[in-house]
Amino acid sequence: MKTTLILAVAMLFAGSSLVQAQQPTGAKRTLLQQHDLSAAGREVIQVRVDFDPGYVAPRHTHPGEEIIYVLEGTLEYRIEGQATATVKPGDVLFVPAGTIHSVKNVGSGNGAELATYVVEKGKPLITLVK
Repeated sequence: MKTTLILAVAMLFAGSSLVQAQQPTGAKRTLLQQHDLSAAGREVIQVRVDFDPGYVAPRHTHPGEEIIYVLEGTLEYRIEGQATATVKPGDVLFVPAGTIHSVKNVGSGNGAELATYVVEKGKPLITLVK
């Protein structure tokens, strides 16, 4: 089950229209671009992520860095080893490779971020953790 969910989420980030129809309730991910980098074995993936009010993303990691720019709403990020951060539009965050983290939309309206991932190519983009 866990492997299936990870695969489904990875396919979603890769832009599969089949998986996009099966997105979890509360979050919508829109792939904006995906490109190989000049650094061997690395790629960049850029995604807009929209969160319904109250939505909590499960704790997870990425096989590389995540650079976050908040587009709208009020979001609360829990990044392992850091104080909880509550951010609003225009704020930025950096999640180091392999760091466990989660986000919750604590606002009353839509929350959205621009997530840019610099990751190892061929690895699942998201690995859920308990």
